[in-house]
Amino acid sequence: MVALHLLKWVAFQEDVAGREIELRYFRDVDGREVDFVVVEDQRPSLFVECKWGDGAIGKGLKYLKTRFPDSRACQITATGRKDYLTPDGIRAQPAGDFLRTLI
Repeated sequence: MVALHLLKWVAFQEDVAGREIELRYFRDVDGREVDFVVVEDQRPSLFVECKWGDGAIGKGLKYLKTRFPDSRACQITATGRKDYLTPDGIRAQPAGDFLRTLI
């Protein structure tokens, strides 16, 4: 569901706003991964990690936020209820709240 919402939002941004934007996945040789990476003008602008419930922020998300501090980073949960911002700037929130921002 998250993939479809993000893909629809990216297509809308390309078609209506004329932005050079695409949806990608990240995984490196050390096993760090992030479910979705929105790339705009060849630079990552948004990282989204999906989890089932509340828990620790994913190591791949922390790694990418460190490498690209100006990019927005979110960890969203299907059943979790916590909504907070970590000291390093990663937003954790329920998936429904995040998906409502893609309108």
